[in-house]
Amino acid sequence: MRMATTALILALSVTAGTAAAQMYRWTDERGRLLHGDTPPPGARNVEKIGGPSRATDTDTSEPYSLRRARENAPVTLYTTPNCKLCGKARNLLNKRGVPFKEISVANEKGAAELKAAVGADAVPSIIVGATVQQGFEEATYHGILDAAGYPKTGVAPPRSQQDPAAPPPKPEPVEERPRGPYAPRS
Repeated sequence: MRMATTALILALSVTAGTAAAQMYRWTDERGRLLHGDTPPPGARNVEKIGGPSRATDTDTSEPYSLRRARENAPVTLYTTPNCKLCGKARNLLNKRGVPFKEISVANEKGAAELKAAVGADAVPSIIVGATVQQGFEEATYHGILDAAGYPKTGVAPPRSQQDPAAPPPKPEPVEERPRGPYAPRS
């Protein structure tokens, strides 16, 4: 009995180790498609398959419903520096534990991206999957997140994503004085 138990534990540990191993698919010099845990030198079209390929595959601290919602309906928040409603929108997402990408509309590039994504210059604006919402209303944000499958407040651990740093102000142009032997007061 003891030997059978030891053999079973050994078999399970070997199986668990190989299940987590990274696998590859490649084409050999004859054009055959092959699979294995290590591609040989000179292999063409090498692709990673199976195994933990992303950080989220191995992150067990995040609830499954949150991972699924993030994959199916990623969240992007458009804000401007010193915007009170933008801060409220960010706080709501942080309290609810929703991972999000925040784009600061503090320059022409950000403004153009906002206009292309949302169709207006309104901040805060949020995109959840294919749903676009301009402005901030707490109940509306919760409704959009619920429809996308994000867990309710308190299920996922709260986040602490901060306001993106505002770009440094452009320096004032400095007037250059003429120099040289013929410049006045040089």
